[in-house]
Amino acid sequence: MRGSIPSDIGNMSSLIALSLDYNQLSGPIQTTMGSLKNLQRSYMNDNQLQGYIPYELCQLENLVDLLLGGNQLSGSIPSCLGNLAAALRTLSLNSNLLTSTIPSTLWRIKYILHVNLSSNSLIDIDLSSNHLSGIIPGSIGGLQDLVNLSLASNNLEGLIPTSFDNMLSLELLDLSQNNLSGEIPKSLEALLHLRYLNMSFNRLRGDIPTGGPFRNFSAQSFVSNSALCGAPQLHIAACKNRTIKLHSTKARGSILKYAIPGIMSVILLVTSISMLILCRKRHVEVARETTLWPQLQWRRVSYQELRTVTNGFNESNLLGSGGFGSVYKGTLSDGINVAIKVFNLQLEGAFLSFDTKCEILGSIRHRNLIKIISCCSQIDFKAVVLDYMPNGSLEKWLYSQNFCFNILQRLNIMIDVASALEYLHHGTEIPIVHCDLKPSNILLDDDMVGHVADFGIARLLGGGDSITQTMTLATIGYMAPGIVTRRGDMYSFGVVLMETFTKRKPTDEMFVGETSLKKWVANSLLSDSIVEVVDANLLGTENDFSFVSKIDCLSSIMRLALSCCAESPEGRINIQDAIGTLNKIMIKFLKDAAGGVVLRRHLA
Repeated sequence: MRGSIPSDIGNMSSLIALSLDYNQLSGPIQTTMGSLKNLQRSYMNDNQLQGYIPYELCQLENLVDLLLGGNQLSGSIPSCLGNLAAALRTLSLNSNLLTSTIPSTLWRIKYILHVNLSSNSLIDIDLSSNHLSGIIPGSIGGLQDLVNLSLASNNLEGLIPTSFDNMLSLELLDLSQNNLSGEIPKSLEALLHLRYLNMSFNRLRGDIPTGGPFRNFSAQSFVSNSALCGAPQLHIAACKNRTIKLHSTKARGSILKYAIPGIMSVILLVTSISMLILCRKRHVEVARETTLWPQLQWRRVSYQELRTVTNGFNESNLLGSGGFGSVYKGTLSDGINVAIKVFNLQLEGAFLSFDTKCEILGSIRHRNLIKIISCCSQIDFKAVVLDYMPNGSLEKWLYSQNFCFNILQRLNIMIDVASALEYLHHGTEIPIVHCDLKPSNILLDDDMVGHVADFGIARLLGGGDSITQTMTLATIGYMAPGIVTRRGDMYSFGVVLMETFTKRKPTDEMFVGETSLKKWVANSLLSDSIVEVVDANLLGTENDFSFVSKIDCLSSIMRLALSCCAESPEGRINIQDAIGTLNKIMIKFLKDAAGGVVLRRHLA
């Protein structure tokens, strides 16, 4: 069969199984499929389907099998697939054009039996702390764009595949706490961008490689592998000399007498040939890396080019200003729209802000973090080139008369923000504290996906969980008092969560004296009057069948927000628990809303 899937397919409300696999269907997956509430099996694999995986598929709560492999689907894996936890057993998204990370919500599908995400352009795979067994398949080396891979705390066994050397983008590899055996492949020395390695608590043996990234790893990477040997600084046994010992000193002397001249001749010949090959190989390798690593090579831009693409940094291209500079919109020569933050170097701390922004944004990747394209640094001019977000900021959507969005859209955006914070706090080798989370720093792309931006005053925590430095640069109303810590970000997240659903800034003129946004919300929960504080645009009328479910949802959100910004840092919820709570709130709201629709149809 050829052509597109018809949109009328959504009218087949009693459909239980849909098998369209192994055809030549093209076009998008229809969003109307979200109406097929009884659908249990959907086979659309091995076609030519294009576009994004629609959010509406996440509403099919009875879905047992979802096979979309072998198509041309692009974009990210929807985080809402975690909503299918009750029924889903098989998920196949292999051999598509999917990018970015695997959403953490996907691992809440606790009854899943088969997952296939191979042959995509994913950059982050975390399968740690499951009950995975068997060997690591050699085909994993095909994930050449993968940046982070964690298979820690499973029951994997066998050898480490030599094909790992094909994953040239790899920066983090965690294979710890398994039953892996054999030697560490020397081919892993080719992973020149590998910054974090953990192979501890396995049954590995033999020499630890010494080239490439292995020069930078400490003993911590190889703990509890008793048969490994290596350099003294790794605090393990030295590798035994494998040369054959000649017991006769006289015989050894005779052999060396006649062998050395011949050996030296061979060595000189081999060295000459090797040098020639190496020179040629270097040229090949440089070209190969240029082809495989376009995303890691920042585009070179000059001040003159930035001035040209923004029409001279004039008011017509100004997107906003604040912090340490102004942000302008520009279009590069290849047609890519970008946002360019130009730093005001007259302000104290601007140089530190610029260096921090480049250091942090240049080393992290997450679908909910703003992406850096390039930096331009001169003595009297510094700028950062970033992805342009066409839908502007969360602040714009909250306070503009021309924009309005519903509970579900706001929930999705806050889950996006929470996912970004989870990555910053727990997904990097050195935890990062954003320090200035607020609606104007949450930007929205074409699909209304939230991206956390502006790392001008972000801090690296290093070895501890805090920095003994009082934050004075963050925005009033959003910052937590005291030292820089991840719990400070949680305070800001709680305030933003309240603002998103009340449409009230923490600095609103109504909050004077002892009153505050936090106390206002807390009092409404105590008096069971949440309807008086939430954005009226979210509620509708009391005669609406979904009114009660909306009140219940908003009350749960406000309770979560208050637990994020408790006065005591120790009393604040962490971001991982916050994400879990937000997802539970969303799932319950979707179920309640679906029940309201059924009741309305029944009464009609």
